[in-house]
Amino acid sequence: MADSNTGINKPATKATPAVQAAAGKQNSVASSWATLAHELFRLLWIASVVSNIGTMMQEVGASWLMTELAPSPLMVALIQTAGALPVLLLSFAAGALADIVDRRQLLIFSQCWMLVAAAGLGILTVFHLTSPLMLLAFTFLLGFGNALTGPVWQAIVPELVPRAEVGAAVSINSVGYNVARAAGPALGGLVVAALGSGAVFLLNAASFLGVIVVFYRWRRKPRKSVLPAERVMSAMRAGWRYVAHAPSIRFTLVRLSLFMLGASAFWGLVPLFARQELGRGAAGYGVLLGFFGSGAVLGGSILPRLQRKFGIKLLLNYTTLLNVGALILMAVWRVYPVACAAAFASGFAWTTALSTFNTSVQLNTAAWVRGRAMAFYQVTYFVVLGAGSALWGTIAEHVGMPRALLGAALSLALGLAVEARYPVGLGEGLNFEPSARPVPIVFNEPHSEHGPVLVTVEYYIDPEKATEFSLAMLDLGRFRRRDGAVDWGLFEDVSEQGRYLETFVVESWGEHLRQHERATIADRQISERANSFHVRDIPPVVSHLLYAYYQET
Repeated sequence: MADSNTGINKPATKATPAVQAAAGKQNSVASSWATLAHELFRLLWIASVVSNIGTMMQEVGASWLMTELAPSPLMVALIQTAGALPVLLLSFAAGALADIVDRRQLLIFSQCWMLVAAAGLGILTVFHLTSPLMLLAFTFLLGFGNALTGPVWQAIVPELVPRAEVGAAVSINSVGYNVARAAGPALGGLVVAALGSGAVFLLNAASFLGVIVVFYRWRRKPRKSVLPAERVMSAMRAGWRYVAHAPSIRFTLVRLSLFMLGASAFWGLVPLFARQELGRGAAGYGVLLGFFGSGAVLGGSILPRLQRKFGIKLLLNYTTLLNVGALILMAVWRVYPVACAAAFASGFAWTTALSTFNTSVQLNTAAWVRGRAMAFYQVTYFVVLGAGSALWGTIAEHVGMPRALLGAALSLALGLAVEARYPVGLGEGLNFEPSARPVPIVFNEPHSEHGPVLVTVEYYIDPEKATEFSLAMLDLGRFRRRDGAVDWGLFEDVSEQGRYLETFVVESWGEHLRQHERATIADRQISERANSFHVRDIPPVVSHLLYAYYQET
């Protein structure tokens, strides 16, 4: 078997003029609101705000209904558990589905699923047929729809706006979510008081209609492939490999975790802080959340300007320090106006940092695996938020609320110590436009499920450039693993100076063909850098060896 895709002594491919222009315009929009000039994105943003308001109303209605059906703290708390559990259990599978099926169709399905679930619960509640277990079951079904929606919803953002505006689009989505979080609970409480929980559930069902209509009208160009669709488990493994061998994504997830660990104290402690330390009731707590939401809206609105002025490194440092200062203010100066100002600052820092982390993952990921990468982001967010809230709540029980807030501030400050080790970027200089390589030429085409496959590439290099070559091959090895190789190695011939053999193993023939299909211009640049060290007139010889096994009789 031979491969026809290996080049020789070619200069690294430069980004196309369009890509260079996009890179130059990164964060060029003055305000995140400018992204709404794109009609499809604008319609979807409006529909998503309405849908999120319905979801927030649903949470209020479900919690209130449970206080009537089974007025125990455990049963009321289980409402949150039933909604969050599917997200934690199914996010990785949902991310895989987002990459192997048509994203538009998956979104229409998930929105229809939630519409039916919310409508069913609403009808049962209106006729007083809902039991506590039924309420938990329907909440779980709605959570299942959210689990399907999360990764794919985030993965489509680069398809709706130009690459240079992805960061602004992510931040304006965050603004919309915070608007819904501020308005939804208040509206939900009013509707519950006036018409009951059943009406809230039916309104939530209706809120999905706008999203469904927008997606139905979207004429998305599907990604074509001549290969069989990936299986979910195989796609999940491919997602794990990609993230494991993509340092830019891993670094962002580490920084996200460190930020969330300390910042989660706000959500874990502020409800009791408002009651015990400030002496405020539900209205006072609601005002605090309103200040948090206002800060979040402001931060999301001007994020592109902040990124352009300070750069990603300084912006993340400044927003972290702003959150540190907010938590210290709440701990030391327990006065309601000061707490409101601190909540505003915390909301500003929260949205600015999280939108930047989200954008970083999106812009450092190839399109074929973006849903799976966003699933990692989503799971990291929810796990650290839940664990951090529980941690600071436990600490507050033992040492008091002020010391727990100071501990959270210290945790955020210590997280800055590793910012140099785990830098966050926005995919500067990377071109993830497809650059599929020619498929291997074979005499007897294997079945796509046959494997594993051993691929070898033979290089002849100038011995004086062995160190440079080895460094280039380390980058190539990371790329091979990231795009599907389960093992990779580079071997030097001890009997012939300058002869090297690269080997990598792929789990099946179909997966190796997908490696060729997944290639991007950025990947090709890495490959051509390694090939440039080859000194012979013919390209490096590539061989494909299919695992041969014999069944004993």
